[in-house]
Amino acid sequence: MPTVRVTRRVHFSAAHRLHSPALSDEENRRIFGLCNSPNWHGHNYELDVTVEGSPDPVTGYVVDLGVVREAAEEVIGDLDHRNLNLDVPWLADIIPSTENLVVAIWERLKPRIPAGGTLVRLVLWETPRNSAEYSGE
Repeated sequence: MPTVRVTRRVHFSAAHRLHSPALSDEENRRIFGLCNSPNWHGHNYELDVTVEGSPDPVTGYVVDLGVVREAAEEVIGDLDHRNLNLDVPWLADIIPSTENLVVAIWERLKPRIPAGGTLVRLVLWETPRNSAEYSGE
């Protein structure tokens, strides 16, 4: 059987501040620049969810991408129009960088992927030019 990867893109908007309690305010400003604003800043995130598997001989689908979308929206529903530093309990102890965020999303999304498919890749686009990719390693 051939192995095929399918991808669904979902969207959410959220605010955050990059700030490490392990650093002084001066170090935070130097390292994170404008992303350290105490008044927060926001992004319109795009999340590519890639699932791998063999196409079903009856449907031709690896998985129903509508079901993948629903699973992803369950997770990003906690993030959409929220402050990632203040409003999302499962992000409470991490700096909400794109890198940390994509790993946290993976951990919540992986068990929601329907049978027949395996989550193999997430790409979280913070801007049209900046993204973080995670494959579960």
